[in-house]
Amino acid sequence: MTQNLRNIAIIAHVDHGKTTLIDSIMKQSGMFRENQAVDVCVMDSGDLEKERGITILAKPTSVQWEGTRINIIDTPGHADFGGEVERVLHMADGVILLTDAAEGPMPQTKFVLGKALQQGLKPIVIINKIDRADERAEEVVDEVFDLFVSLDANDDQLDFPILYASGRDGWCVKELSDPRDNLHPLLDLVVEHVPAPEGDKDAPFAMLATLLDSDPFLGRCLTGRVIQGSAKVNDTVKAIGLDGSIVENGRLTKLLTFDGTERVPVSEVKVGDIICIAGLSKASVADTIGAPALVEPVESTPIDPATMAVEITVNDSPFAGKEGKKVTSTAIRERLLAEAEVNVAITFSESDGKDAFEIGGRGELQLGVLIETMRREGFEMTVSRPKVLFKEENGERTEPVEEVTIDVDEEYSSTVVDKMSRRKADMTDMRASGAGKTRITFLAPSRGLIGYQSQFMTDTRGTGVFNRVFHSYAPYKGDIPQRRKGALISNDQGQAVAYAIFNLQDRGVMFVAHQDPVYEGMIVGEHSRENDLEINVLKGKKLTNVRASGTDEATTPTPPRIMSLEEMMAYINEDELLEVTPESLRLRKRFLCPHERKKASRAAG
Repeated sequence: MTQNLRNIAIIAHVDHGKTTLIDSIMKQSGMFRENQAVDVCVMDSGDLEKERGITILAKPTSVQWEGTRINIIDTPGHADFGGEVERVLHMADGVILLTDAAEGPMPQTKFVLGKALQQGLKPIVIINKIDRADERAEEVVDEVFDLFVSLDANDDQLDFPILYASGRDGWCVKELSDPRDNLHPLLDLVVEHVPAPEGDKDAPFAMLATLLDSDPFLGRCLTGRVIQGSAKVNDTVKAIGLDGSIVENGRLTKLLTFDGTERVPVSEVKVGDIICIAGLSKASVADTIGAPALVEPVESTPIDPATMAVEITVNDSPFAGKEGKKVTSTAIRERLLAEAEVNVAITFSESDGKDAFEIGGRGELQLGVLIETMRREGFEMTVSRPKVLFKEENGERTEPVEEVTIDVDEEYSSTVVDKMSRRKADMTDMRASGAGKTRITFLAPSRGLIGYQSQFMTDTRGTGVFNRVFHSYAPYKGDIPQRRKGALISNDQGQAVAYAIFNLQDRGVMFVAHQDPVYEGMIVGEHSRENDLEINVLKGKKLTNVRASGTDEATTPTPPRIMSLEEMMAYINEDELLEVTPESLRLRKRFLCPHERKKASRAAG
């Protein structure tokens, strides 16, 4: 049976086309009826995934190809969700490494490929988006080979097959001169190149739990791969932790395998199957689910540590409870605990009073996605500025350092190098990448990168590409100066008035528009100078009985500056908070009353 089964993961840098390629594979393998309406990026099923065009959660799917079942796992490409990639590689016997024909290997390509090579997997390399006008396929193949060598690939792994493809148009070829018809060469190569799953079918049943989610009908569902043995519905099993301790005993109330994107109930599962089980209430990711006779847990790779954290507290602004239903610290605590259980790349801790919660993750995007998900579920909360998590090693304070790869037009390279050096980054490489572009690589402390993305886009007129991935912990690099101007703070509560905003425009950039509700202590703009300034955005025009043509000036305020959730998190200072509700995002001072702010600044000074 296992000879007719292949398990493969698709890995790549963000936006290199993994999910689009899987769409085309599913369509060409006969999964959908000819007249069936199919979404673009079927695998990106979450609202946030569709809006942002990125994969956040790893998801398995399955296709049939000439008598062989191919289980394909779509993985996230963004560094912040690397915890997902590390785990799902345990379910695969091979990987497809996707690389953009113009951009070539990027930081996340290196990260995910390194994890795959460590596990002994033999990759198939696909040079995707070969139809781009700026493609440079031959150079990219050389760069990929150099990357394999730098990651200590063995001889078998270095002898990788190469295909050239356009995932969007649904074709791939072995040679660029071949006819560009379909993806059959890829499916044939997967069956030929990827080994069938191995495992002792007579040993006691064991599977490694790799993904955890909840289903409204089944409850907690654990997805993983059967390492050895077989199991049937209603079999008794136990869950064993990484340290060998028994987590719980239970029964397999449901067994499901994947057919396309659907989960299909089955009565029995065997070695190599990627399955979903229900019936266990405590077992989590990295636990081994096995028969009662099983003694040793299956080995699992430890997850890289969280490098950044935010503090989440109850919303205590004057507008608290007006827009969201879930506002209590108990509701927020339960939601964060549930997230920490499902998402092993996130850490959870709380204050002694259990009214403030610290959530750690890989980066601003991962934390931002969690907060955005919660606000859509009806939660209100306040969020602090992200802070990096330091470590003590041999009596020395160390901090997380990231490898940053930047592609910019040559004219902006000096500006980028200057800004990065101010943020204590060390340049490790700089080379021309063709078409007037320069690729610069830095090792930069995570602290210095908080809030730099928007500055970078401004500096490069929106043309630069900025990528970062966790590199290591290194000795603390000293203070990094904050380059933000002061804040414009509302001194009263009410609705902002266009007349007041128009007359205050020379004070700085405004964040609010006419009729926006504001309150005392809320940040309504950025001051043009270094100091904070309290202003009145509620002041309307005094009416007179004079109606001459020259007395009424047209008040046309400049549109306010709109920032995303992640930009706002990175924008705030230590004495400021971000108020998050289902309908609004507002910047505010930690202490709303000016007297309390003065008292706090004197105490800090």
